[in-house]
Amino acid sequence: QVQLAESGGGSVQAGGSLRLSCAASEMSIARCMGWFRRAPEKEREAVASIHTGGGTADYVDSVIGRFTISRDNAKNTLYLQMDSLKPEDTAMYYCASTQFRSWWAPCLLRVDAYNYWGQGTQVTVSS
Repeated sequence: QVQLAESGGGSVQAGGSLRLSCAASEMSIARCMGWFRRAPEKEREAVASIHTGGGTADYVDSVIGRFTISRDNAKNTLYLQMDSLKPEDTAMYYCASTQFRSWWAPCLLRVDAYNYWGQGTQVTVSS
């Protein structure tokens, strides 16, 4: 079991930046971690994923070049740096984690691939 707690959301104008943080109860076990979002009246979608052991991060096409996922295993914290924010980025953002996942296994950008979820943090981007 992994407990996750997001923070860092808020309201910004288009073009602005925010950095989300996700405090995890532990990140010592090899697993995938990701950021997801759910906009009003839309389904939850993947934003970015990364393995706790390192390797290449993956992003949904709409955020490539604007968002950066990173992790600090020593602090048990996952981050999402969001730059050049757009109104369509407005959503509740969630941190998620899988159970054990070997470093060579891909970290899928799929909601059903993740087992543990935080409560979310709201991001609102105004035009």
